[in-house]
Amino acid sequence: MDKQKLLESLSPNEIKILPHLGYEINKICLKSGLDKTSVLRALEFLEKKDLVKLSHERKTIVELGVNGILYRKKMLPERRLIGVLREKRIALLEDAKKQSGLSEDEFKAAVGILKRKNMIDFKNQRLILNVSNDETSKKFPEENLLESLPMDYDSMSESQKSVFETLKSRKDLVQTKDEKTTSIEITSLGKEISESNIKIGSFIEQVTPEILKKDSLWKGKKFRRYDVSSRVPEIYGGKKHFVGQAEEYARKVWTELGFKEMSGNIVECSFWNFDALFTAQDHPAREMQDTFFINQDMEIPDKKIVKSVKQSHETGTGGSKGYKYSWDENESKKAVLRTHTTCLSVRTLAKLKKEEIPKKFFAIGKVFRNETLDWKHGFEFNQTEGIVVDRNANFRHLLGYLKQFFNKMGFEKIRFRPSYFSYTEPSVEIDVWHPERKIWFELGGAGIFRPEVVIPLIGENIPVLAWGPGFDRMLMDYYEIKDLRELYKNNITKLRKMKFWVK
Repeated sequence: MDKQKLLESLSPNEIKILPHLGYEINKICLKSGLDKTSVLRALEFLEKKDLVKLSHERKTIVELGVNGILYRKKMLPERRLIGVLREKRIALLEDAKKQSGLSEDEFKAAVGILKRKNMIDFKNQRLILNVSNDETSKKFPEENLLESLPMDYDSMSESQKSVFETLKSRKDLVQTKDEKTTSIEITSLGKEISESNIKIGSFIEQVTPEILKKDSLWKGKKFRRYDVSSRVPEIYGGKKHFVGQAEEYARKVWTELGFKEMSGNIVECSFWNFDALFTAQDHPAREMQDTFFINQDMEIPDKKIVKSVKQSHETGTGGSKGYKYSWDENESKKAVLRTHTTCLSVRTLAKLKKEEIPKKFFAIGKVFRNETLDWKHGFEFNQTEGIVVDRNANFRHLLGYLKQFFNKMGFEKIRFRPSYFSYTEPSVEIDVWHPERKIWFELGGAGIFRPEVVIPLIGENIPVLAWGPGFDRMLMDYYEIKDLRELYKNNITKLRKMKFWVK
């Protein structure tokens, strides 16, 4: 590009910073009146036109934390305690704490640090200074470092780095931040162009309706040249979180299969979460190891349903012998964070009228388990729930519904394994193939509700197909996520790049 064409291609921001290219970025911002982002963008355009050369360097800066700023003004806790002991040499523990003006935590920390430095002893509830006053007058390495901050980590000596590592263990004394610096080198062409007498407004920047209406506004004038091959900033429009997109798709699948959505609260009483599902009150799943309990009681349903559920547990129903124990109504009132969305299914069954049967329902929602976190387990996750209430339904229909749903969610390889759940019989576990890890992994369970569940809620033993697989695990393959915990990390860069759910 010749010089004239180059001049015609300069934007107003490029023209503004041209006279100030000999300064560092912040000074250019000050002199040009532009913000840092605009200056950096203009510099990138100038580099593309060979007017400047930019070099970028990243540094780790060590700086004071909140407490570091405070202690640089008021002195470190150990220095304030030493000040008290210099006058007395020996001081009662409570007296030293009071005179130093330290909080309980600061005082304990100061005593521990000074003992590690062998500057004090602790005997018979007394602190004893065991070094000379001259020795106490010397600055601690920690004090020297705090006075020197901020510093580039790479420029610190080994001893300073060692002190920094020590201070990192103390709350909010020091912290680090990554800092990117940009250096500017003006090319010979850049020097020549910067000396040209070019002013903002010499060229028309854009075509507007006003310009098109009046010939005098554009005739005889020049439009600024644009380099259509130049990289422009990416623009990110608003969009739903990718988990939300997948949930919408799953809702669409269930709805198209003729299901109606169920909804409810995440805080549920134990009656609906456990008892109505024929889960014994001494079942391990109801213990603190698996369930998050809330310190309050909740109302349970009308006496007729409670009486039927009580009978189901104690003596059985529909040919069952029950659990043969004394069912405690107070235990069923305990509030929990729901451990599954199946509590929505039994609530729905309790409201269902016999004349409304057959019916199909689904739900997608948060559930909570006291699990150990790993790549495929979380203490909070989404579950997709479904029931089909139909006098003619059977186990083969159940497997058909599940296969249809998982195929539509993108899983071709599915298998079912016999299993056991306290509220379904027969029961199966649902596994899908993870192509990257080359393993089968479990999504959840399914089955046909037992008579002990259905009869107390509906009044007769009508087949109810039920399932409740984990929903979040379904997303890992499609979104190429290797760790379940990555689903809810709010990394805006990754979220912007996440593809849409288009199974």
